[in-house]
Amino acid sequence: MTAITTHQSIPRTTTTTAAPVIALKRRTIDSVLIGLGAVVSVVLFAAGGLLTWGANFSNDYVHDELASQNIAFPPAAALQEEGRTDLLKFAGATVDTGTEAEGYASFINGHLEGTADGQTFADLGGVERAAKGAVEEATANGASVTEVAALQAKADVITGQRDSLFRGETLRGLLLSAFAWSTIGRIAGIAATLAFIAAGVMVLLVAFGIRHHHKVVVNQS
Repeated sequence: MTAITTHQSIPRTTTTTAAPVIALKRRTIDSVLIGLGAVVSVVLFAAGGLLTWGANFSNDYVHDELASQNIAFPPAAALQEEGRTDLLKFAGATVDTGTEAEGYASFINGHLEGTADGQTFADLGGVERAAKGAVEEATANGASVTEVAALQAKADVITGQRDSLFRGETLRGLLLSAFAWSTIGRIAGIAATLAFIAAGVMVLLVAFGIRHHHKVVVNQS
């Protein structure tokens, strides 16, 4: 007899090692969140303090610099006569705030526009040189005294206009700079208020977090 041997395959078993599960306790998470909230609160309070200091410095600086110039708006009657009814709210007031500085800059600009038909100090540069050149040319060519005097008078008018424009534009620029700094101070004040509000909210959240953390510790003990 012939023996028949049957070979059956035996399945191999592979052992897999499960990755360790890292579990964070709820009170650990609460502690981390409370710490972050406390840090954010401190940062917001510091930012609010710095923004408040910046706002106060800007406002005080603008006020002191403007007040020292003793600039005042004309009375209401004079403003109405010039057609500046938009500035009646400032009538007779001393310029010592950014808003008043902007208003007075507008008042100056109205006068500048009527000085040389809307031309600026820079625009009159070439006109003034040409007028003075005409005087020199007329003198060199032996023109009459009357003609030279007329040309000189024209040149003097242009020079006077240019000087007025220079002073007016300079003062207007300084006033608008004061208005800009005042605006920056106002924005800083608003940002400071928002920072303090956000800091207060964070403090409340931290307080609720501490309370919840205390309950978890009590329940787990």
